[in-house]
Amino acid sequence: MKKSALQTARAAYRPKLPVVLTGAVKAVEGEPTQSVADQEAIRQLFPNTYGLPELRFEKNPSPTPGKPINVGVILSGGQAPGGHNVISGLFDGIKKINKNSRLYGFLMGPGGLVDHNYMELTPEIIDEYRNTGGFDIIGSGRTKLETKEQFDKGLEILKELDIKALVIIGGDDSNTNAAVLAEYYKNIGAGVQVIGCPKTIDGDLKNEVIETSFGFDTATKVYSEVIGNIQRDCNSAKKYWHFIKLMGRSASHIALECALQTQPNICIISEEVEAKNMTLQEVVNDIADVVAARAARGDNYGVVLVPEGLIEFIPAVKSLIAQLNDLLAANADEFAALATPAEQRAWVIAKLTPENAATYESLPEGVARQLTLDRDPHGNVQVSLIETEKLLSEMVGKRLAELRKEGKYNGKFSAQHHFFGYEGRCADPSNFDADYCYALGYNAACLIEAGVTGYMSSLRNLTKPSVQWVAGGIPVTMMMNMERRHGEMKPVIQKALVKLDGAPFLKFASKRDKWALETCYTYPGPIQYFGPAEVCDQPSKTLMYEHPEKKF
Repeated sequence: MKKSALQTARAAYRPKLPVVLTGAVKAVEGEPTQSVADQEAIRQLFPNTYGLPELRFEKNPSPTPGKPINVGVILSGGQAPGGHNVISGLFDGIKKINKNSRLYGFLMGPGGLVDHNYMELTPEIIDEYRNTGGFDIIGSGRTKLETKEQFDKGLEILKELDIKALVIIGGDDSNTNAAVLAEYYKNIGAGVQVIGCPKTIDGDLKNEVIETSFGFDTATKVYSEVIGNIQRDCNSAKKYWHFIKLMGRSASHIALECALQTQPNICIISEEVEAKNMTLQEVVNDIADVVAARAARGDNYGVVLVPEGLIEFIPAVKSLIAQLNDLLAANADEFAALATPAEQRAWVIAKLTPENAATYESLPEGVARQLTLDRDPHGNVQVSLIETEKLLSEMVGKRLAELRKEGKYNGKFSAQHHFFGYEGRCADPSNFDADYCYALGYNAACLIEAGVTGYMSSLRNLTKPSVQWVAGGIPVTMMMNMERRHGEMKPVIQKALVKLDGAPFLKFASKRDKWALETCYTYPGPIQYFGPAEVCDQPSKTLMYEHPEKKF
């Protein structure tokens, strides 16, 4: 395969490890931990892996030679830039422990473990994928590891390959599954450690001890580049309103970060919509008011950023979706047997509470139908299939027609629509993500050497240069609470939503009125890999605002 000039140059990049990981380390235990909520329920479900201490790595002045260890690795869920560097760091880390250590990749996600599909990752293979985007080294998948049969089937191949540790690279659900697997293997004395790594471009896998998930930095920089390009076009043609939907089903971190980078006229934050108990029409009215105000200034153009999961945060629609999730989980066969969309619609309305039925009937039929389509593997509405950006622009157009009749609007409104999603998931990682991911993988190897299980690889102090990052491990149960899934209460890692009293949102809120009326666009341009640190190595604005005490 012929490589591009950039591929060749990036292959030579050497990620910068935290100083503490450059030699032998020892694990220093902190205080015992507890889950963020539902402590007793989580404790009962994880008796062997609950209450473990945080770990912090320090230099080991008296290292002993490490024994060879065989390790398995799984890429789980959607792609995120930097996954290949996690695997590269893990590979180099276990080879540093002992040059005879071996790494096996399970193919196409957790299903590869269950179905015994794997390949050994050799130095030649690893070197082909260093600093590259995508998950194509071993592929990814969304199979959920949640049954005893799956765990036992996976253990067969782990024993056959003499694998003593399994690293699962995934988001909140994948790492929840990793915690369940760690508990089961610990309980039966399988002798297999399970370590997680925090992956998701959505940015909703973070807390006080996991400062950011990998891939968020790169993906938001990719999206911000194209948003900036559209804003430049918008400011040149001066005749379109661009409605741009961005990935982020459960939280608006991507939309907020892109707004901080590009300064659009409008950015909707789902968490704020929910907190204010706004209706869909109120969201539309707010957008229409800005369109009318800009038109009064002679500016019949603008940019609106829309988080993918907005529809779920509108309280009335959220209540509807929650009932639909339970209803369809419990009556899937009955619903599927209905012959026509009209019959399905009538069946749904008859089964809903009066309030939710009214909300369902008020939605455009196409959107209402999309709420009843196939669920994702976790039983949730696939909101990425709902064309929220088109729904909003259509409703804004109708509202502007009303304002025109009232003599409150005399402009022109023409909309363009975009959805930026897959474009950002497999980009070549930024220098930040290249360093962060490599260090996460290398750090995972250190957790394996420390003999622990049920931990997530953790690096902190991320707004400092990478050599100053703090390395260690966090018990996965520390991040968990109980949530309703498929009609049942399940232990899951608590998603991190945008905090309306947090520094990133407050910064945005202090500027948005000015951005709405004036044209204050900024143009980040493409990711830069070579050049001065202030251009190439900056972390996300979200991270910098959240940790201002750690000056970059």
